[in-house]
Amino acid sequence: MLEPADCARRLLAEARRGEVALVLGRERSGLTNDELASCHFLTRIPTNPAFRSLNVASAAQIFAYELRRTWGMAGGQHTEEVERDPAPVEADPAPAEAMEGFYTHLAQAMTDTGFSDPAQSRKLLRRLRRLFNRARPDRVEINILRGILSAAQGKKTPGRFHKTDPSRSAPATEPDGNAAGET
Repeated sequence: MLEPADCARRLLAEARRGEVALVLGRERSGLTNDELASCHFLTRIPTNPAFRSLNVASAAQIFAYELRRTWGMAGGQHTEEVERDPAPVEADPAPAEAMEGFYTHLAQAMTDTGFSDPAQSRKLLRRLRRLFNRARPDRVEINILRGILSAAQGKKTPGRFHKTDPSRSAPATEPDGNAAGET
């Protein structure tokens, strides 16, 4: 959860890498759980507890102000102040389509392996979505994760990387009965 000023820094830093969006919720109900799950970061404008919501125009003005203030502090350039964001990004994150493919694959693998019941796992899937959105995996990392999921689903040949030496039928054992090299 980011404060509006931190959100502005994050948006400006991310804008150097590609397109960004600030998604504002509905005045009555905010964002849906599915919409929240699609966001990489969440922000909330602190308000008086007696009046918890702002209209969309007011919220947009506050974020526009924070963006302009942060940009202005940087002299209209990406300086250290703009780049001082809560969680720096190391690599280009995987595109949205790759992430959606991963989320679909993850949900199917969770069902195929008996980890979760699809009828009861919506909240779990939202939490996992938030976890991976925070992690910001790149395309290679998504491919690694999908390979792991495929293996867990039995779509890879088990033991395909184990080389067997026919001259050794069993591991050598030490006097204490443990296999050599084990601790």
